Amino acid sequence: MARRNIERHELQQRVTLFESDLFDEIKDRQYDLIIANPPYVDDEDMAALPAEYQHEPVVGLHAGQDGLDIVKRILESAADHLTERGVIAVEVGNSQHALSEQYPDVPFLWLEFEHGGEGVFLLTREELQQWFG
Repeated sequence: MARRNIERHELQQRVTLFESDLFDEIKDRQYDLIIANPPYVDDEDMAALPAEYQHEPVVGLHAGQDGLDIVKRILESAADHLTERGVIAVEVGNSQHALSEQYPDVPFLWLEFEHGGEGVFLLTREELQQWFG
């Protein structure tokens, strides 16, 4: 799908695709900005998903009991892939509360959007290093 979108919008000269399990295949790369929309649906929400979501692959939605299995992996290694002044934005949806509960001292900047949406945080490389090593 990503390849088709790149071709459809004629972005071949501006976008490079990497197939990787999170950062596994991009070990030596650093970025100014990382944007992630990982699976973040917890067990409770998974059981209550509306019918239209039943067509989606479970692996693309479900992320463990608290919905944070993938997000925690991202937080543990993202700093290594950000430049000195880099930032990361991650959507966690309804798992925002669980994330804030598990990491009450982490200074997540919860973004607000003009046309709705919630559960997206921003952290700097420095903050990631401080809180997640």
